[in-house]
Amino acid sequence: MLSLTVVVLGFVIKGLCLKDLHFPPDFMFGAASSSYQIEGAWNVSDKAEGIWDRFTRVHKDRILDGSNGDVACDSYHLWERDIEMAAELGLHFYRFSISWSRLLPNGFSNYISEDGKKYYNNLIDGLLERGIKPFVSLYHQDMPQKLQDLGGWANPYSSDWFAEYARIAFKLYGDRVKTWITVNEPFIICEAAYGMGFTAPGVIDPEVGVFLCNKHTLLAHAKAYRIYDAEFRHMYNGELSVSNQPFWYFPYSEEDANITELLLEYTNGRYTHPIYSKEGGFPPGILQVLKESSEKQGYQRSNLPQLTKNEIELIKGTYDFFAVNYYTSRLVRKAEPGENLGPWPMQDAPVLNAKLIMDPKWKLGESYWFAVYPEGLRRQLQWLSNKYGALKFIVTENGYPDKPGFHDINRIMYYKQHLEQILLAIKEDGINVTGYTAWTMMDNFEWSEGYQAKFGLYDVDFSSPKRTRTPKASAHYYSSIIRAHSLDVPIPSKAAFKSSVSPVNNMQTVLILLSCFILSRSFNSLSVI
Repeated sequence: MLSLTVVVLGFVIKGLCLKDLHFPPDFMFGAASSSYQIEGAWNVSDKAEGIWDRFTRVHKDRILDGSNGDVACDSYHLWERDIEMAAELGLHFYRFSISWSRLLPNGFSNYISEDGKKYYNNLIDGLLERGIKPFVSLYHQDMPQKLQDLGGWANPYSSDWFAEYARIAFKLYGDRVKTWITVNEPFIICEAAYGMGFTAPGVIDPEVGVFLCNKHTLLAHAKAYRIYDAEFRHMYNGELSVSNQPFWYFPYSEEDANITELLLEYTNGRYTHPIYSKEGGFPPGILQVLKESSEKQGYQRSNLPQLTKNEIELIKGTYDFFAVNYYTSRLVRKAEPGENLGPWPMQDAPVLNAKLIMDPKWKLGESYWFAVYPEGLRRQLQWLSNKYGALKFIVTENGYPDKPGFHDINRIMYYKQHLEQILLAIKEDGINVTGYTAWTMMDNFEWSEGYQAKFGLYDVDFSSPKRTRTPKASAHYYSSIIRAHSLDVPIPSKAAFKSSVSPVNNMQTVLILLSCFILSRSFNSLSVI
């Protein structure tokens, strides 16, 4: 027991005793947003209806506060203020998404909206004028409703629709945008929107719809990447990837190690293995699991559509970096006989007969699904590196849902702890992490949680027609890190910080500092010898 304690404490000490808190010179800091969550102007000019416009009206009961993004942060009209905020923070890049239904109201390439084109031109040019790089996502849960009426991501032609849209975006903006995400979080798009149905388009079909979406989003990404490679890379020399947001999973006990690894393949593997592995295709273990699961449900073939040899080759290697969205983690254990399992992916994993647990020791966020485990980010990076080799990583989302207010010390500590893990990954593990993206620049419409979840560095007054933006303490803290290019910066609002630290945390801090002192004395003694 003593040896186990020493090992675990050693890991923690190592994280908090880093002498060099500086980030590599070329490391970049940014913040992110997405079109539906901030733009508003849902029916301005010739913009067409999107899936969230429809979902928030038809399924208002699935939004925690019954709200919608009709106005949201009104960034369509307040884009200049958004650029000012990015400049105030000192961001190296600002990640935003294009609304497919704003740029191509018909969903297809036969008609481009002049107002939509102008809006994104203004935003891109305005960022560049302030020395901020535009980092653009083509798809962030914002499909035109017209295409959803044709089946959305369950339609095998959806990847071609997306490829046409991507080509238009590359033509319009590729001369200035050098970093692209094709599809943001296909894991969430498919598992939540086509499984549980609590996000748009609200399809509840965990047996078939999820897996159709899985295949077609992979093909959509790959086709967009191949188009950029063939038609635009020689002119613009940009970078592309797809971002994902699986939780980090680790075993509840030693007996749960195998099922945990299988769960990592089920989540990470289904969306990353076809792209990043040398052999391509879905993970073999998952193909077998889903074949057996489908047979038990009475299907004549696996619900996960097979990839043809040509599709495997099309998808394989379609990346320039690995985009990681990380928020939280879960413990995994085998379900007991007869134990009830909640729906996948937010509660349990019935397909694998696995129970997903939040450790009671973890600090909880203000969202029902959120628990803080910073080490999960580093472990995710380690697992991916071990699995797929030396990759270039960008953390494309990371953030914390705090209580309303300006002294958001919990968010500050969340950023600090996760950036510590990134430094450890870089300095101790030799992992090439080149950027970090805070989610999000301002409070916005947080999908099924409406406006109740507050992830923003800036507060937005949603009761004001002006949608006034005001920096929180976390904005000042993050800005200090960016300007110092280091974590060696003071925590703002000392009084708020003191009041938020429990006696347990104070004792942990004392023990860690004492251990650091003992370790440093030991190292000094060794050097004398």
